[in-house]
Amino acid sequence: MTRVGLVQMRCEKGAIAQNLDSMAACLTEASRREIDVLGFPEMCLTGYANPIQSPEVALRLDGPEMADLLRATQSFQGTVLAGLIEANPAGKPFITHIVARQGQLLGAYRKVTIKDDEVEWFSPGKDYPIFQHDTLPFGIAICADLSTREVFAQGHRHGAQLMFELAAPGLYGEQETRDWGSGYRWWESECQKYLSQYAHDFGMWVLVATQAGRTKDEDFPGGGFVFAPGGERVFATADGSSGAVFIEIDLAGQMVKVLP
Repeated sequence: MTRVGLVQMRCEKGAIAQNLDSMAACLTEASRREIDVLGFPEMCLTGYANPIQSPEVALRLDGPEMADLLRATQSFQGTVLAGLIEANPAGKPFITHIVARQGQLLGAYRKVTIKDDEVEWFSPGKDYPIFQHDTLPFGIAICADLSTREVFAQGHRHGAQLMFELAAPGLYGEQETRDWGSGYRWWESECQKYLSQYAHDFGMWVLVATQAGRTKDEDFPGGGFVFAPGGERVFATADGSSGAVFIEIDLAGQMVKVLP
């Protein structure tokens, strides 16, 4: 059995200390449940900020903010997946997810699929690394990567049993008239459309964690989902509310148990 945590989290833009406090609280809950891998959403540490307007949100992997994040993981026995805007000395910053365990930075994935509004702000990554928790190999996709089949195909080629889709899909429309149910259903349908197919075609588990709620100028739909090998969706949060879900998965079958 593998125990996984999927975090639906409000991540205020540029509020690094505040976001880290929220992450630390999730780590405490995950530790109590002996979670193996805890997946936070895209840009959970920095928030989904504009690095042109706020260049200070582009963080170095050897910088003090990362040191604070790694320190927060020291007492947690599992593996942590956390998102941020990463400074790029050669150009526009990257959208990055780091992998850490017990205070050690194990690696990073940089989002490959940069399109639409993101092209002005961010550089695409080029590599498709595979990570490991003990003997369990897994890969990471970030938000719009869900429409890039090659990200999941590469994970399959390199032996990933799980792929984490860690996302912050901003919702269109005025905040004052936001239909939260519609936003959640849209993201749910996007995940169903793409991720069910990848799970089926590549025989892998695909797990989703999403930014949730209102930031100062943008809303996010939330949503935690699990797709089993074969393509069946075997878990979904009831709505887009913030909060973590903790799940026990039988990787050899399709059994999923939600932990209290």
